[in-house]
Amino acid sequence: MAAVYFIRLIWLFRFKASLERSYPQGSERAGIAFSLFNVGLPGAMESTRKNPGFYAQFVIFHIGVATAIAATFIIPYAPRVFEVRVAVRLVQVVLGLAFGVGVIRLVRRLTRPALRLISTPDDYLSLTLMILFFGAGIIAVPNTPQRAEWPLILFFALTALFLVYVPFSKICHYLYYPFSRYFFGKKMGHRGVFPLRNDPAKARTVPKTKNGALAE
Repeated sequence: MAAVYFIRLIWLFRFKASLERSYPQGSERAGIAFSLFNVGLPGAMESTRKNPGFYAQFVIFHIGVATAIAATFIIPYAPRVFEVRVAVRLVQVVLGLAFGVGVIRLVRRLTRPALRLISTPDDYLSLTLMILFFGAGIIAVPNTPQRAEWPLILFFALTALFLVYVPFSKICHYLYYPFSRYFFGKKMGHRGVFPLRNDPAKARTVPKTKNGALAE
């Protein structure tokens, strides 16, 4: 997994961002900061502003991912954490909610014609594996000697599978997130688009260059 990521990063750094030809209308640094942390500003994105439920699903799903990954380290290296009943129940609730969101996403992708049209086999497989991963985590977390071993075997078998599959699947999008948001924010900050203006009148103003020509 690390080797594939390393190769991907080498390939990524071969490409240089194109220079803006227009006169700066804003701050590139402010644009970069806004773009990187835009994921935490649901009101700034039209899709989540109009559909707050989608943003809630996004947050629950990704918290579930982080929790499941944390469990893969806690069980072998700090098993006493899951001797606390409250900790076990908390992790199970988070994974259960993420499991439900995963099922909702899969059903939506299967039933909506527009989503089926743009979906690839990797989309279905990645989502299905994540649903199974959450489900396996729910039954593996109560790591007590009295329980059968197959829940742990299933959970860590899926973990091992992800280490091989993730670098070649859409799940590796998180590797590109900081780079894509950096370059996007830099350009939008240069053009004065990011950070977003709260004043509609200013937002409608067309910026001009020093020579009086309209900016690109």
